[in-house]
Amino acid sequence: MRVVMLGAPGSGKGTQAKQLVQTYGVTQLSTGDLLRAAVKAGSPIGQRAKAAMDAGKLVSDDIVLGLIEERLDGPQGLRDFILDGFPRNLAQAEALGALLDRLHLPLQAAILIDVSAEELKRRIAGRRTCRDCGAIYNVYTAPSKRDGVCDVCGGETYQRSDDNEATVAQRLATYQAETAPLIDYYRSRGLLHTVAGEQPVEAIFAALRGIVDALD
Repeated sequence: MRVVMLGAPGSGKGTQAKQLVQTYGVTQLSTGDLLRAAVKAGSPIGQRAKAAMDAGKLVSDDIVLGLIEERLDGPQGLRDFILDGFPRNLAQAEALGALLDRLHLPLQAAILIDVSAEELKRRIAGRRTCRDCGAIYNVYTAPSKRDGVCDVCGGETYQRSDDNEATVAQRLATYQAETAPLIDYYRSRGLLHTVAGEQPVEAIFAALRGIVDALD
């Protein structure tokens, strides 16, 4: 399974990717996890990443692609993976495709979790996070048993500053401008599969399994 997960912030693609990992035993390649592991290991590319982060700069695409290549290349490299959060734009998608072709590991599918803009705003604005353990709730779809109190540890739940409606609208606008074009990009290559994201979580995952099980 070599899959890219697509979807706007709040679509639930990260949650579904984790379920795919648990069910199929594949590796989820998160750029954040790759960066942290490379920095901790002190590899050459990890040192480049650390230098950029210490300087307050964004980590460049070539560093991220290098981190992905480290995990995939060689006899011990991964052959099955899920990418969530990368690529974020067309340039990254082109570079990723070239890398995977060179490694003879072409993508098998790009799966879009499709959710309307209004539902996305509601989901993100309703999100609450525990200050102590980090557990996440949603006042509309998955509230804690007691308002403002975490079910797991009893800590206080709060709305993060970047989960307010104004910030959510900006995040969705950025997604539409930069990441949404990937939908047509992968559709034109015959790789796109779309799953309706406004149905029960179990139904979404069943649809995902149907797509994954049909991959060559």
